[in-house]
Amino acid sequence: MFADTELLNESENLKKFALKLTRNDSDADDLLQSTLLRAMEKKELFKEGTNLFSWTSRIMYNMFVSNWRRKSKFESQYDPEPYINNESIGACQDVKMEVASVNEAMKELSDEHRNILILVCVQGMPYQEVADHLDIPIGTVRSRLSRARLQLQAIMDDGSEQGPLLAGSSSEDSYFQQAA
Repeated sequence: MFADTELLNESENLKKFALKLTRNDSDADDLLQSTLLRAMEKKELFKEGTNLFSWTSRIMYNMFVSNWRRKSKFESQYDPEPYINNESIGACQDVKMEVASVNEAMKELSDEHRNILILVCVQGMPYQEVADHLDIPIGTVRSRLSRARLQLQAIMDDGSEQGPLLAGSSSEDSYFQQAA
């Protein structure tokens, strides 16, 4: 048998070994705690004259391997996350209608405003990049974008009172599809 203080003296070296096994600080702490607990439970199996670190590190290694096998067999085999991530769900009808009405409203904007909205809002370009691309000052980009948003909102508000703006929107005319 060994004294509890001897076991605590080995805990620093066991922590280093656990870090090498798990490569994660919190998992290493969990493994260390489980190992110390198991060593205390099985204290009577320790043979005098045996290296305490070797004995406890063997316990740690066996626990690590058992947990790894259990995880790889059960958690990864039945983990639904990869399947969920691969699933694609089409947009609901409301979203499709809204996108179509925005496409129709975009057709009513001037070319300057339409281009600014497409570059900034659809393609996600930074203002400075848009200014360089269109060869205009950045302040002009900001003011055109502001006016374009206001004009688009006004068109959308007018159209919402009369019902959806879409009637025969073709996919060739979709600004959102052009930008993708």
